[in-house]
Amino acid sequence: MTDSIATKLKQASEGLFFLSETDAPFEVISWQAQGELTQAKLLQLVEHPPDALIEVVSVEDFFEVSTQEEDWHEQDERETAKRFQNLVSVLKQNLLQLQVYQVGSVSIDAYIVGVTPGGDWAGLSTKLVET
Repeated sequence: MTDSIATKLKQASEGLFFLSETDAPFEVISWQAQGELTQAKLLQLVEHPPDALIEVVSVEDFFEVSTQEEDWHEQDERETAKRFQNLVSVLKQNLLQLQVYQVGSVSIDAYIVGVTPGGDWAGLSTKLVET
């Protein structure tokens, strides 16, 4: 992965927390490409068992609540929504074939992964809790 993509992802996600029953930061992830990124290969890369529950969702669906500006939002909530909108934009501008892989249930590891122009896999990871 090019350093510039890692830098852009780090800058866009810095200080943001994915809101669920726990607020978790984002971490930049990258792997050398080895063919197509399949669910089985992702589970192997992130060291989850091959039979782990995995759900694939779009970037838009994953960030839907975070990027929405509501009439009742305070100024800081609007600014956070704008930062999440920017994060989604940075992901889409720098990575192709973007998907979000949610691994597990209740305590979920989320991997927002796409392909760099150089063909490697990169993105962000975070955790969410859904009970």
